[in-house]
Amino acid sequence: MKKILTGVLALFMGASVAMAQTPAAQQKPVKAEHRTEKPGQKANRPALDSASGKPVKKDGTPDKRFKENKEAKDSKAQGPLKKDGTPDKRFKENKDAKPEGPKKADGTPDKRFKENKEKKAEEKKA
Repeated sequence: MKKILTGVLALFMGASVAMAQTPAAQQKPVKAEHRTEKPGQKANRPALDSASGKPVKKDGTPDKRFKENKEAKDSKAQGPLKKDGTPDKRFKENKDAKPEGPKKADGTPDKRFKENKEKKAEEKKA
């Protein structure tokens, strides 16, 4: 009886293994569609201003997400420039007199930082 049961069990195991390995049907590879926008990005750009041609929001203000609407960081009055567009340091207007360091909440220079400390030699001469 034990041999019959072992034989039937082996038969069921062999049959289940043979059925479990069915080959998958081959599918044709699908070409990926190329998108002009990145994932998560809106496909439409905002409306352009008719006068300047720059992107604007719905309320008409310039859209600061775009490079052409961002303002230059150094809005100081500059003197003459070199041919490559950098400020010419030979002129007084382009020289930085003293780099400004961090300030306190009331706007006065914070003396804990090196940039804001005055040199002792300068104080003695003056």
